[in-house]
Amino acid sequence: MSQAGSAVAPAPALLGQVLGITGVGFLITALASYLFRDVSPMVGTIAFFVGFAMIFLMRSARRNPAAALLWFYAFTFVEGVGIAPIISRYTQLDGPSVVFNAAATTGFGMLVLGGVAFTFSIDWRRLHGIAFSALIVLVLAGLVSMFVHFLQPGVYAWAVLGIFTLITLVDFSRIRAGGDGLTPVDLAVSIYLDALNIFIALLELFGMRAGRDD
Repeated sequence: MSQAGSAVAPAPALLGQVLGITGVGFLITALASYLFRDVSPMVGTIAFFVGFAMIFLMRSARRNPAAALLWFYAFTFVEGVGIAPIISRYTQLDGPSVVFNAAATTGFGMLVLGGVAFTFSIDWRRLHGIAFSALIVLVLAGLVSMFVHFLQPGVYAWAVLGIFTLITLVDFSRIRAGGDGLTPVDLAVSIYLDALNIFIALLELFGMRAGRDD
């Protein structure tokens, strides 16, 4: 665990640490979403808010690598509970193939984005401000749309996909640059959240397509 907390590492080694931590986190998320597949949407919503609070606890524990890593794995478990009702809904409506396709596409997409960030000389970190501002606008638009319904789910999902694609490139560029002073756990949180949001967006889009095919 001491390696997981080292903030200084060559880019390939740092990438390996981050992807290893993130990979274990997604296995925990998958397990939690299976174990809690019958929970209500209300429980899922509460779990998302609990997970958001746990991010701040991880940040406060960043000086203790072992504690930060354990908090991260606890966070991924809670997030698994949070997405369990979403996955269950799509599984019941369209079967497990939609979830599998969304997960496989997410994994392949993250691989491609990581390859782009590490292969080409573009420093995507310069676009961090634009990506973050776009995310804030999208979140606010989503909150407003909950009451006035001016955003179609498909449009929102495409917007999430586009914004988090850019954010993912930014985060992989940080890893390529040596971490920008962030620990592997900090970076794993970012990559994990990028992939999770991309997965949920793809789940919405694939679910809509499956519904049209029916």
